[in-house]
Amino acid sequence: MQTFYLSPARQNVGLTSVALGVVRAFQRQGLRVGFAKPVAQDEEALDRSLHFARSIFNLQVRDALPMASVADRVSGGGHDELMEEIVSLCMQASEGADVLIVEGLHTDPGFPPTARLNIDIARSLQAEVILVGTAKAPDAFTELKQTASRFENAGLHVAGVIVNHVATDFDEPTLKAGLGKLALWGAIRHDPSLLAPRTLDVARHLDADIVVEGEMATRRVLETVVAGRSAPEVIERLKPGALIVSSGDRDDIMIATALAASRGIQLAGLLLTHSSDMDPRVFELGSQAFHSGLPILRTDTDSFGTASLISRVPTQVAADDMQRMEDVLDTVAEQLDASALTSGVQMPTSTRMSPPAFRYQLIQKARAAGKRIVLPEGDEPRTVKAAVICTEKGIARCVLLGKRDAIEAVAAAQGVTLPAGLEILDPDETREKYVEPMVELRKSKGLQPGQAREQLQDTVVLGTMMLAQDDVDGLVSGAVHTTANTVRPALQLIKTAPGSNIVSSVFFMLMPDQVLVYGDCAINPDPNADQLADIAVQSAESALAFGVEPKVAMISYSTGSSGTGAEVEKVREATRLAQERRPGLLIDGPLQYDAASVADVGRQKAPNSPVAGQATVFVFPDLNTGNTTYKAVQRSANVVSVGPMLQGLRKPVNDLSRGALVDDIVFTIALTAIQAQAMADQKKG
Repeated sequence: MQTFYLSPARQNVGLTSVALGVVRAFQRQGLRVGFAKPVAQDEEALDRSLHFARSIFNLQVRDALPMASVADRVSGGGHDELMEEIVSLCMQASEGADVLIVEGLHTDPGFPPTARLNIDIARSLQAEVILVGTAKAPDAFTELKQTASRFENAGLHVAGVIVNHVATDFDEPTLKAGLGKLALWGAIRHDPSLLAPRTLDVARHLDADIVVEGEMATRRVLETVVAGRSAPEVIERLKPGALIVSSGDRDDIMIATALAASRGIQLAGLLLTHSSDMDPRVFELGSQAFHSGLPILRTDTDSFGTASLISRVPTQVAADDMQRMEDVLDTVAEQLDASALTSGVQMPTSTRMSPPAFRYQLIQKARAAGKRIVLPEGDEPRTVKAAVICTEKGIARCVLLGKRDAIEAVAAAQGVTLPAGLEILDPDETREKYVEPMVELRKSKGLQPGQAREQLQDTVVLGTMMLAQDDVDGLVSGAVHTTANTVRPALQLIKTAPGSNIVSSVFFMLMPDQVLVYGDCAINPDPNADQLADIAVQSAESALAFGVEPKVAMISYSTGSSGTGAEVEKVREATRLAQERRPGLLIDGPLQYDAASVADVGRQKAPNSPVAGQATVFVFPDLNTGNTTYKAVQRSANVVSVGPMLQGLRKPVNDLSRGALVDDIVFTIALTAIQAQAMADQKKG
């Protein structure tokens, strides 16, 4: 096992964010990562490093030693015993891990021994040292070199340097040259949006009264607008992320704010000063806008005093702001040099795919595929955001179907800038091209040109025709359409793949320590044995395509030969048929869920099974069982599920849940791109 000790070159380098970002980066490489923070330096507040390590990474992390206790022992001659206790704490954190990340002591001018303690702890752990610096420091290079010299003079190896807060347009050769012989492991660009507190955080800091809660837990404050002038002067600043600060008697500001909210502009909130209230008539007039998610707060200070207090909202991530911390960790991990991190680290032989590794490989494979994906719901807000993210990150070449003016308005209301590479197609200018091909595809059904034009008014049908004609590589829909709306055109125009007699679906369930595949949980209500065998084979192939070794469990209410009845016999027959169709496939059934998933239960109930206790692919006997199980696991265990991903079609079409989040849509687009590449590879093969 390799141990890395992260030590700062000075104060306020963002050590916590970088240390946890390194954990995420190693996890993305499929490594099992342990985390330890030996010494807690903030006696008053919750230790965020340990809190987020537990809540985001689900790591079993021991409490850190209090700084006051450490200081007493250092001054009292208890140094050796202290090192023994710290080593014991870190070794416990390393159990079962391939890599241990240890967050060192933050530099503290009030306690000079911190620098020496960092060296002593790293030496006691026989750790490789990673130094963390900040580009904000005028003498950043000098500090990093001097800190490195102190560790090296103590016989330690400085494996690399991570520089935080670099400018967006930094010059990497210049940065590397400034570091001299020190290896650059990552340069983390400064991103002001990652510092934006939620409206909820502002409300807590001000101890403000909540007039309308709205979406205060998710909206973020990017700018504070003090309405000291007339409404026309304020209008141009009514932008997404703006927190409007005004007394309630400014009717013009109240109405302007309501108008902005009614246009869909995602303001951070409205903050009423001087303990004031809106005129009831104004509130009634704008009630629909004021209850559209816009948070409304009230405080007793004046506008200037309120703005001053807002400027002092802590920049650290709130303990319950998981989304912001996830964004911070992803940002750090994406800007680290993966090859530098993993060089010299023994990669695990385990075939269990961890969720971070799955998500990372998903994005990397999609980028490599470079596919063109059509999004028929082109002016749907979440879809627009997802398309922007996919374009900016190179995940796919997205095509939004819709009117440019409408899409630009949706983007502006959310504070999103449409990148140049994001394609927008006007359905009215595209539709006629597909009338004749659609008539040809549906000639056996007697489709006429007029009927084709009418059906092509539906953007899902239009997008499906684009896919049928190879003008795009895949389609993603369902944010506002039903599953039937998405799947029916695909069945009519795309058809099933050669060798497939059924279209089914899988969800990728991102469990705490591995990824499982569930099928079919979205499409087929009651498949017969032959269809269930097809679903098993399709699900195994999908698992393999995404890096999950398929060990297929055919789920039933009994295991082996212990039960009888039509439902059990269906599963038994489906298992036999699937084994005939794919002789090399690890598959067994019928198996109860616990026998399939829990090693001890599997050994007891099915001791000779090659799958029991270690299944990675779960095939459910019917939609009722599958859909209920996936949702129960998702909600009760707080598990992220990616999907549903459709399988069995000739070309990739995927359906979204109507409650899909932006990230869900991004991952579904990535899945679709990878499917398209896999299908193209199959044709070549």
